[in-house]
Amino acid sequence: MDKSLSLKLNIALLIALILSLVTYYLKLFPFMTENTLIVIVGTFATIPVVLSALKAVRHRKVTVDLLASIALFVSLLNREWASVVFINLMITSARIFGDYTEGKAHDAIKSLLKLRPEIVKIKKEGGIVQEPVEHVNVGDLVVVETGDRIPIDGIIVEGDASIDQSSLTGESIPVTKTKGHKVLSSTLCLTGSLIVKTEKVGKDTTFEKIVALVESAQGGKLGIQTVADKFATVYILITLFGSIAVYLLTSNLSIVLSVLLVACADDIAVAIPLAFWSAIAKGARQGIIIKGGSFIEGLAKVNTIIVDKTGTLTKGIVKTEKIITFGKLKSHEALSIFASIESVSEHPIAKAITQHAKNDGVPIKTPQNFKEVAGKGIVATYNGSKVVVGSQRFVSEEKVEVTQDQIKTAQDYQKDGYDVVFLGIKGKLAAFLTLADQIRPDAKSTIAKLKTLGVKDIIMLTGDNENVASRVAREVGITTFHANLLPQDKLKYVKTYLSKKGKLAMVGDGVNDAASLALADIGIAMGAIGSDAAIEAADIALMQDNFSKVAEAIKLGRYTTNISKQNFLIWGIVNTIGLTLVLTSQMGPQGAAAYNFVTDFFPILNSFRVLRYKILA
Repeated sequence: MDKSLSLKLNIALLIALILSLVTYYLKLFPFMTENTLIVIVGTFATIPVVLSALKAVRHRKVTVDLLASIALFVSLLNREWASVVFINLMITSARIFGDYTEGKAHDAIKSLLKLRPEIVKIKKEGGIVQEPVEHVNVGDLVVVETGDRIPIDGIIVEGDASIDQSSLTGESIPVTKTKGHKVLSSTLCLTGSLIVKTEKVGKDTTFEKIVALVESAQGGKLGIQTVADKFATVYILITLFGSIAVYLLTSNLSIVLSVLLVACADDIAVAIPLAFWSAIAKGARQGIIIKGGSFIEGLAKVNTIIVDKTGTLTKGIVKTEKIITFGKLKSHEALSIFASIESVSEHPIAKAITQHAKNDGVPIKTPQNFKEVAGKGIVATYNGSKVVVGSQRFVSEEKVEVTQDQIKTAQDYQKDGYDVVFLGIKGKLAAFLTLADQIRPDAKSTIAKLKTLGVKDIIMLTGDNENVASRVAREVGITTFHANLLPQDKLKYVKTYLSKKGKLAMVGDGVNDAASLALADIGIAMGAIGSDAAIEAADIALMQDNFSKVAEAIKLGRYTTNISKQNFLIWGIVNTIGLTLVLTSQMGPQGAAAYNFVTDFFPILNSFRVLRYKILA
């Protein structure tokens, strides 16, 4: 049944139960009418409880509904109508909280499919024709222009381009692709144009395989067993056998009913979901969207966290770091020339350099003429001189003299995980600058906080190279990382670490993380720049794109779990007192029903403490 419909029906049933109880005690209607109303409503409300208990038994599970069903059945036999309604009030409330917190199930695949191109440009003898993506075949020549998403997996036969592969590989910086290089479906052509020979189409493409990974990961994911589940299995069996023993010793069905009414545990059936609902509400106000109560308890058990680098530990935005000059050229002069030449380009690296110059107040002049070679660099005339900006290979191709010492200096920075852009003026290397993906300012402190919270292992996964991964891991305080990973590789590591004791949380963003987020015990998606697919596949979404929220979510999970344990303690004390009164003949069925109803509110009120909890330490 649809969750929203179930919620509405349960709310209607709750109102009917309250009204029937009011008319019964206040005698608002003639005697037969008030009895008829409470009998009909009480009996009707019992049906879903019994069906739920039978369904659980068929799946070899023992739940609170089983014990409640027995208590309801005995109450109906003894015509204890008020007891029937009291029990159903709590059980119905529990279902309402469950329906509300679970919400509607979301399909991650719908979000993934948003990246799939619908139309393909195919080069044929008569020219370029547009066809639906389903019509492209292996061997077809597909035309890809600036701003297009590549619809197939293939190999470049003509052209140069800068390709944003972050949606699939997690690489923070666009990759230069030229003739002979392979390109992947759903990646974005930022600059340049290509003719690609199709190698894989449809279900065989990298993109479609990731869709399949998400489907299989979600299908094989096991739910987290909550404290309430474990409690139900042990406690209810003890109560049932205890009730049978009491009947065999006393042959008094009234005492048995009193025992069942006291021990019904309908308060726990409400208090535990309420604590989780309160945590979900509290988290939502802090930008932490939790998709179900079981994930809150799972957070408390997390001892291993796998973190994707790009967009999680880093911002996914390139920033210039250092400018190294040669000869008499000064740093601010080099930055001005860099920015002036790059101002004509839309490449992310060009934008980062230009922004640096604007922030420093350095003048930017448009070059007299220029030529941008997609994915390589720019050749321009600046103040009457030939200026070349780009990769080492590109400046060498343009006959710029680069010494071995300069090459070694640049390579040292590259080994430390930085990208390097060269500047040649009048045939000689004048400067180069380094760039890197920005590390989030809260990344290092959050990693330290997670360790103090008891997270033993923190592992970083990335599609970037070993040098970039090493630099980021070192700066944020992570000792274990794995680099050069494709989505399939990330999923493999998640499966490996899942075998360890405790719960595994995966933190990431992007389509390439969707399958891993779905497979992990707890999938946590970064929200602001995270893809829709990652958010849909995850169990927790951090809507403020704030990595420190991971630690806050774990703290909230642990606090809520402690509240739940306190509820069991309160319930145990109250039940001990109630059973003592019943077994010493000081309380009968009606007194037991009233006692049960009043004491039900003790753990429930305790659960509301979660709403007053301050997440920030």
